[in-house]
Amino acid sequence: MPLEKNGRLQFGLTIPQGWRGGDLNLEQQNNPIKQFEFSKSITMTADKIGFGSIYAYDHLMPFFKEDLEKNIFECYTLLSTMAAITKRIKIGQIVTCNSYRNPTMLAKMLSTLDVISNGRIELGIGAGWYEKEYLAYGYNFEPHIERIRQLDESLTIIREMWTKTRASFEGRYYKVKDAICNPKPIQKPHPTIMIGGSGEKYLLKIVAKHANRYNIFFGTTHEIKRKITILKDHCSSIGRNHKEIEYSVVLPCLITESEEEIYQILAKYKRKHKTVKQYLDYHVGGITIGTTEKIIKGLNEYVQIGVSHFVIQFIGLNKPILRLFKSQIINKM
Repeated sequence: MPLEKNGRLQFGLTIPQGWRGGDLNLEQQNNPIKQFEFSKSITMTADKIGFGSIYAYDHLMPFFKEDLEKNIFECYTLLSTMAAITKRIKIGQIVTCNSYRNPTMLAKMLSTLDVISNGRIELGIGAGWYEKEYLAYGYNFEPHIERIRQLDESLTIIREMWTKTRASFEGRYYKVKDAICNPKPIQKPHPTIMIGGSGEKYLLKIVAKHANRYNIFFGTTHEIKRKITILKDHCSSIGRNHKEIEYSVVLPCLITESEEEIYQILAKYKRKHKTVKQYLDYHVGGITIGTTEKIIKGLNEYVQIGVSHFVIQFIGLNKPILRLFKSQIINKM
């Protein structure tokens, strides 16, 4: 069984962010004050009962058409609050869009957050993909390969900022001269770098070069097994030990008392244009939707292929669900 450095599987969750708010009643669903209070309460509960990490999405507006007018809190502003009100839990992003912040500024932000959290920050980062969001906010949406090359340069700069007295770099996209990042992160040599994305030909080469952890959103075991094989080849080609990289997956989760309840409950949450079957298929075929026994079985299928870090996106999230998942699933894995 592949385990993280501390000898245990790790479980995190995506926190409420306004949109994707969790189990709020209709009166509260689009009330930003209520949404923020709910996000804090979920985060503090997760910290208290022993989840390993929390994550926020780095999106500026929702990416489903019917949700566009809903609230969504900015990722780093939200996480700075969560860093200050928690004591133990790791704090990260699923995942930072590289295009939205200059890499020197991003390095500085994360270094400051590592101090605020007393060494609990992670950098989750990707090349970016949501074209509508880019254009709405005035960012250039470069071709896919260009965005991945930008990510490569950014990560080189961020690591220099974190580990060197002064950072200098001149590349195709970024130029940095004697940039000073003080304070440095508390974590040494630097916070965990988790790269998210699915591209095999180009992105996985950046993972092999820079990442401590590779993450895939809603990936099946078949997809992840294939990507791990390709990533090992990329590591071999640059002389890096592939065992230095952990594997992570974001998975949807709904806990039910019986299998018969699944379709009834999903009908409440599904998108209007999808059938319940289509909605279930989108949620990785329901591998982590159902009874606690079924969810444990599904999670163990990922463990068997090398995944050691799980980020759970709960359907109908509330504090009792967190406690149930901790006691009946995490404690029994």
